[in-house]
Amino acid sequence: MLTFIGLGLFDENDISLKGLEAIRNADMVFAEFYTSRLMGSTVEDLEKLYGKKVHVLSREDVEISPKWLAENREKNVVFLTGGDTMVSTTHVDLRLRARDLDIPTKLIHGASISSAVCGLSGLQNYRFGKASTIPHPYTSSRGNTIISDTPYDTIKLNKEHNMHTLVFLDIDKDKGYMTVNQAISLLLEVEKRRGEGVMDNALAVGIARAGSDLPVVKAGYARLLQDADFGEPLHILVIPASLHFIEAEALVRLAGAPSHLLEGFDD
Repeated sequence: MLTFIGLGLFDENDISLKGLEAIRNADMVFAEFYTSRLMGSTVEDLEKLYGKKVHVLSREDVEISPKWLAENREKNVVFLTGGDTMVSTTHVDLRLRARDLDIPTKLIHGASISSAVCGLSGLQNYRFGKASTIPHPYTSSRGNTIISDTPYDTIKLNKEHNMHTLVFLDIDKDKGYMTVNQAISLLLEVEKRRGEGVMDNALAVGIARAGSDLPVVKAGYARLLQDADFGEPLHILVIPASLHFIEAEALVRLAGAPSHLLEGFDD
């Protein structure tokens, strides 16, 4: 049996009782922390709670050469991820690989950033369109700095359909954790190059350390928000479309958005 377990958002205490029981009953415990991290915990904290050794896998171990899967096919194995399991296509692929090896699978869900963003900001979950990820810029073979247009295009498409955009921020072992500030700056760079008006006067919502006791939630116009202090990672960004009155009120009262967002609504 291979059981996929979502660990929740911030620290070792976010796991469900069902997930904790499954870990303590497992023969082997594997985890990956390159798609997400529990910023409030270390691997040692997890091992202390579980009473088990946690084998941390690299991206290659999970995506390219998951030899551990076949080697432990007769054992009761758990695979841990930050947030909710199966949010990443990487994990879906791993589950399909297990099925190819006739390994039965099971899912134990955890708190997801997708729902946490709605709770912290007041934006309604049914108003979100396609999500996107902003990767760190990279240098081409010709020495040019390449900034991906994909997140910009996703925001543009969602706005055309009056949908909010959830923007995940890159985690890179060498370049570190992308911040809200860096993400907005990259979007504005694409805007400057393309001049299509997607980010002109765009509202943005930045969230840091969701799931912690002191999360930061700030809303405002993107060009101003890029200079705000969000503190330590992990960060995530939302670019809203038009707002319902309750959404506007939530952003003003809970996230410090400009009060004029409430103008034009009926009393």
